Amino acid sequence: MNHGKCAACMVAKKICFEPDGKGPAFCSTALYGAALAKAAAEYEKPDIREFARQAGVQEAECYVDREAEPHYMFPVKPRIQEMIDFSRKMGYRRLGLAFCGGLHREAAIVSRILEDHGFEVVSAVCKVGGVGKEALGIKPEEKIRIGCHESMCNPVAQAEIMNEAGTDFNILLGLCVGHDSLFIKYSRAMVSVFAVKDRVLGHNPLAAIYTYDSYYQRFKGDRLKELTIKE
Repeated sequence: MNHGKCAACMVAKKICFEPDGKGPAFCSTALYGAALAKAAAEYEKPDIREFARQAGVQEAECYVDREAEPHYMFPVKPRIQEMIDFSRKMGYRRLGLAFCGGLHREAAIVSRILEDHGFEVVSAVCKVGGVGKEALGIKPEEKIRIGCHESMCNPVAQAEIMNEAGTDFNILLGLCVGHDSLFIKYSRAMVSVFAVKDRVLGHNPLAAIYTYDSYYQRFKGDRLKELTIKE
C-alpha cells in the first residue's frame, strides 16, 4: 500500500492547491478518501467549524494589498499579533501560557503584552510542583547536573492548572520535545505554539533546515550515522 508523502511531491500544479491540478502516486489527496471524509464531518461540528473558519480568516488578514494586481505576498503580522487577533476573533478572555523556565524572561514579556491587550493570563512554568526527577525513575547519571537535585518538567501539571483555571485557549512557549506533546494531550482547551525549544539555535529550529546544504550537512545520510557514533 502506498502511503502519503506530501513532502516528496514535486508536481508544479498540485491537486491540493488547484481543482485541475495533479498528484503523484503517493498523493495523500488521492489515497486517503476515507480520512478526508472523516475530517469533513468534523468540520460540520459548529465549534470546530467556527474555530477553523476564524483561523482561515486570520490567515488571510496576515497579508495586506490582497486585492492588488498583479498579486504579491505582503505579510505584516508577527505571530504575537496573530495570537492576539485570533483570540479576539474567538471571544477568548482567559489565556493559558505554559512556558519553559529557560525562557522566563520571554514568558514575562509575552504575558505582559497579552495583558496589555485586555486578556487575563494564567501562566505555569515547566518545573511547577518542584517534583524531583527521581519520581520518573530518572537515574543520577541521567540528569543534566549529575548528582544534584533537578525538578522534573511537569507538562501534565501545567495542563491541569490551565484546566482548573478554565482557560479559553493555551499557548506553549519553549517546552521540550515530548513535554509539549504531553501538555497538548492533557489540555482541555485548544493549544497553539508561540515558540519551540531549540537550545542550540536560539529557539529557531528551522535554521538547521535552511543551512542543510552548508553548515548542517552533517544531517545528510552517512554523516548523521558518523555523528551518532561519535556522540
